[in-house]
Amino acid sequence: MALIGANELKRKMFIMVGNQPYAVLEVFFASPSARGASTMVRTKLRNLMTDAVMEKTFRTGEKFAEADVTKAPASYLYADGEHCHFMDEETYEQFAFTPEQLGDDRLYLTEGLSLQVLKYNGAATAVELPPFVELAVAYTEPGGRSDAGSGGATKPATLETGLNIRVPLFIREGERVRVSTQTGEFASRA
Repeated sequence: MALIGANELKRKMFIMVGNQPYAVLEVFFASPSARGASTMVRTKLRNLMTDAVMEKTFRTGEKFAEADVTKAPASYLYADGEHCHFMDEETYEQFAFTPEQLGDDRLYLTEGLSLQVLKYNGAATAVELPPFVELAVAYTEPGGRSDAGSGGATKPATLETGLNIRVPLFIREGERVRVSTQTGEFASRA
């Protein structure tokens, strides 16, 4: 297995640190001002087993084994209050995560949503949402007549999953909108 140097780390890579698999969330290269000192690599890592996020600094010469993480297509089935249930679309195997494990990602889930499941040593450890999801607006204040020409003005809206976002004034209750899962912002009408 090839080793990855700290200076080769990129976002969304999977590495082993102390016999635990981690997803690289952020990478920042810090060059010291002292002569002869080596560049440091500051990272933000998420443990795939415990879901804990930590910040860690490495020297550029440090090496890491690549974590045996695979992605497989999956779909969201339902939530029963204690767990959110998913199905691997290749093996038809079902698995579940608690709302705490999913964090804010659960606010983007609707029945039948296609996504990716991350597996470490064959066991489901996390889900990866698509870049955009379509959700219905459950509640928003009506926009006034004079609001139609107001460019860039927004109002709060609550979507079907409980997610709160800001939408343009012309969006009404019941309409479907596209939301970015990366930023949590309105992208367009669906």
